[in-house]
Amino acid sequence: MIFIADYGAGNLHSVQKAFEYLGVDTVVSSDASKLADYRKVLVPGVGAFGHAINSFNASGFSDALGEHVDKGRHVLGICLGMQLFMSKSEERGKHKGLDFVSGNVVRFRNDLEKVPQIGWNSVEYSKESVLFRGIPDRSFFYFVHSYYCDLTHGEDIAATTFFAGKSFCSAIEIEKSGIFALQFHPEKSSDVGLKVLENFAKC
Repeated sequence: MIFIADYGAGNLHSVQKAFEYLGVDTVVSSDASKLADYRKVLVPGVGAFGHAINSFNASGFSDALGEHVDKGRHVLGICLGMQLFMSKSEERGKHKGLDFVSGNVVRFRNDLEKVPQIGWNSVEYSKESVLFRGIPDRSFFYFVHSYYCDLTHGEDIAATTFFAGKSFCSAIEIEKSGIFALQFHPEKSSDVGLKVLENFAKC
């Protein structure tokens, strides 16, 4: 059973439908106090960082998820959910993140590419990851974002993707801490995306 955090900034039902297709039970809830009952938590997200982190804090999910991570239980952040795990964000001002992963959320700066990145792009593995088991390296996944995560520690990077003249972190795995995150949308990424979600459910 996977707990999907409803904090008002996520495309929750498409993720839930993906797990349903895989035969994985989920619960979607805005009650942060219920999170402690689950070993796996998913944090989806679309929209702006500032509004999302404010909603996350106000709903009690920041403290609840912090306790979850302290216990070494698994959490998966998707798109904006991944960015919330970072230390800080520069999106529309300066904002503090959850600081589960050391680094900053910054905007793509390149006049040669149209930002945001919308569409399919390849993902190149930086290390062996449980999330990508059974998936060929450089497979294509679906992205929608203008900002990316600039990590402090390279060993936290599970995969990278090239866009706007640079290679950026497209997946995070800190397995010893139970922290996983994806910049792309696995629920919109066909069979390979479903396999990533299945791998998280099974790990």
